[in-house]
Amino acid sequence: MKYDVIIIGGSYAGMAAALQLVRARRQVLIIDAGMRRNRFASHSHGFLGQDGVDPALIFEQSREQLLRYPSLQWHEGAAEKVLGEKEAFRVQTLSGDAFEARRVLFAVGVKDILPPIEGLQQRWGQHVFHCPYCHGYELNQGELAVIATSEMSAHQAQMVAEWGNVTFFTNYVFTPDEEIRADLHRRGVKIETTPIKRLVNHADIETADGRVLSFAGIFVGPKNQPASDIAQTLGCKLEETVFGTQISSDSMKETSVPGAFACGDVARVPHSVSLAVGDGAWAGAAIHRSLIFQTA
Repeated sequence: MKYDVIIIGGSYAGMAAALQLVRARRQVLIIDAGMRRNRFASHSHGFLGQDGVDPALIFEQSREQLLRYPSLQWHEGAAEKVLGEKEAFRVQTLSGDAFEARRVLFAVGVKDILPPIEGLQQRWGQHVFHCPYCHGYELNQGELAVIATSEMSAHQAQMVAEWGNVTFFTNYVFTPDEEIRADLHRRGVKIETTPIKRLVNHADIETADGRVLSFAGIFVGPKNQPASDIAQTLGCKLEETVFGTQISSDSMKETSVPGAFACGDVARVPHSVSLAVGDGAWAGAAIHRSLIFQTA
């Protein structure tokens, strides 16, 4: 069987795209490796109608609703390679299965490359966050930390100051100039230049000189990269953003390879569940349009 569309990645963006397509009665296959980016979080915030809900529950409910459509198939596994061209793509999985489709959509999400600070990875999604819109309100305007990962982290500290009292840990990453220092001071942000030794307890930071500073939550801006390199196996171009690397796509979500599309965190910035769902819905409609109005 040749599908109209194979979607690689069954998280929020991929499912949102699939919903548009199956409601147009197109034959869709989702290949999903089960590695949602927000799998470490207990609650998802800022998503209209699902505010505060466990993201695993949002996923399961969405998947259940999708599977009610007879033209949707779901394959659990990891896609390894995409070959072919528009109208004749072939997707191979790690387990040796192969599927064919007229179009392919990359919704593989991204990996967060966190700074190598002891204790940070274990607290990611629970007490350490990247998005204040997603997690800032619940921290109740408490003491907050921002850990620098690049010069852009000063911008993060400026923003997070809207949600509480911020201490900005430069952590040997960069030295703010006088203009940035003045702006941070105006916003009530304290600058801490002593490097971080490790994270302890729930959200406490132990510095290299032995102090332990307590916080309601910690923010960090990780560098992102595609969670899978499968788009590169087809020759899709990548592009650099202030957040890291993503798959390059145009306004209709088509990549540099005709007939291959990309959506969600792997193809847009900034990132949130709401934005991923919106991007996926638009990608699904754009792919459907490409199936209706054939171009060379």
